Amino acid sequence: MKGGKSKTETRSSKLSVAKKPAKAAGRSKAAAKDPNKPKRPASAFFVFMEDFRQTYKKDHPNNKSVAAVGKAGGEKWKSLSDSEKAPFVAKADKRKVEYEKTMKAYNKKLEEGPKEDEEESDKSVSEVNDEEDADDGSDEEEDDD
Repeated sequence: MKGGKSKTETRSSKLSVAKKPAKAAGRSKAAAKDPNKPKRPASAFFVFMEDFRQTYKKDHPNNKSVAAVGKAGGEKWKSLSDSEKAPFVAKADKRKVEYEKTMKAYNKKLEEGPKEDEEESDKSVSEVNDEEDADDGSDEEEDDD
């Protein structure tokens, strides 16, 4: 070793450089999620599973396995005919129509922008209060001069 860098040193520096931008991009996506956005409606299968879970728990009170309920529900759903699935499909379609209405209202509200009362600041309540306290003290000093 005559003063040259070992392979492990060059590899680790390359890896650390490659990982940093990937993490930063992932964080920005998570921060952009709006908690007020309406949730997507359940599919016909999940509407069926809401009812199936209740009946399955009554029939098998000692079974605590979520996987067992899911497997049994999937098998039952596959065995149902189209006419037996129809009520669940109808409920899912009804929920989808309601969802589309709420999404239109949500998107319209976003286009209009926040009202003066609803404007949100990036600062927390404590930061705002701290600034008000600091402003109160500095105003008094300026008035004394």
